[in-house]
This record gives sequence, structure tokens and C-alpha cells, in this order.
Amino acid sequence: MKTELKAKFIQHILDKKKENEGFTLIELLVVIIIIGILSAIALPSFLNQANKAKQSEAKTYTGSMNRAQQAYYLEQNTFATSGASFGNLGLGIATQTSNYKYVITGNASQVTNQAQTVLGTAPLKTYIGGVGVATQAATSEATTIAILCEASQARVNGGADGTASADFTTNANGSPTCPASYVSLSK
Repeated sequence: MKTELKAKFIQHILDKKKENEGFTLIELLVVIIIIGILSAIALPSFLNQANKAKQSEAKTYTGSMNRAQQAYYLEQNTFATSGASFGNLGLGIATQTSNYKYVITGNASQVTNQAQTVLGTAPLKTYIGGVGVATQAATSEATTIAILCEASQARVNGGADGTASADFTTNANGSPTCPASYVSLSK
């Protein structure tokens, strides 16, 4: 009986010792390595999504500037052609954010709305929007036509700086086209 009691006591002590054991150093290193690998995979994807969100701001603002220019032309028979008349568009947006500077250039019959990147290391693309007056071939009526263009590459990768103007002279009907270093986002 005494030996049986001793065996149970020793077994109880061994069971207690196993309960108090923690993770081994190798187990902890394996977990840290797995976390590191997952982070290395996820971080570039996260940064890319953050840049896309920043670019979405510029696309939205430039598109809004295009539509506001069309409405302004309908009311005033001219475009808002400079930064001084930016407020006349009634957009309620700042002319500069932490990522982009918004600029207007043009004349009474055509205008370019530009989203220029604020110099930095973020790989952001520039955007331009063009709005002009064109004549519809079928009805001979004048109307405003707009285009939204995205730079082919980010500015830090040698892409366009956002100071280009939409070209209104290459098409017979006077509709705008994107400059060579841009692609059209208009459908």
C-alpha cells in the first residue's frame, strides 16, 4: 500500500510538472517565423491598397471638377479657367490635399482640370480632366464633352507630372483626347 501511495504521489508530481510546462524556444521561433512570412506577404498588398485609395481621391475630385465645369459653362457660357475661379465651381473641396494639388488651366472654350501629385515618395499617378465645347455632327448643336485621363505610370517612376492639357484638336468633332503619357478612363 505504501508503494502504491508512493507511485501515485510520484505520478501526481510528474503530472503537475507537465501542467507547468510552457512553450519551448523552438516552438516560439517557428511562430515568429510564420508571422514574419505572413507579414512579408501582406504588407505590399496593404500598401498598394492604401495608394489606390489616395488615387481614388484624385479621380473623384477631377471627375467632379469636369462635371462642375460643364454645369458652370451651361450657366455662364464660359469655363472657370484658373485657380482664382476654382471656388466658382461650388465643389467645396480644397485646392490642395496631403497627396494632390488641384489646378485649372484653359480658356473660354476648353479647360483642363489637373490633379498633380504633391512631391513625395508615394507612387501615385497624376490625373487630368478635359472639358470642351464640341458640335454634334447629327444635330449641329454645341455641347460640352469631358474626358478623364490617368497617367500611365506613377510620378516617382517617371510618370507624367500632371501639368499636361487634354487635346481638343486631334478629333474632327472637337472632343478631347488624352495626352500620350495618359490613358483614358472615360467610357
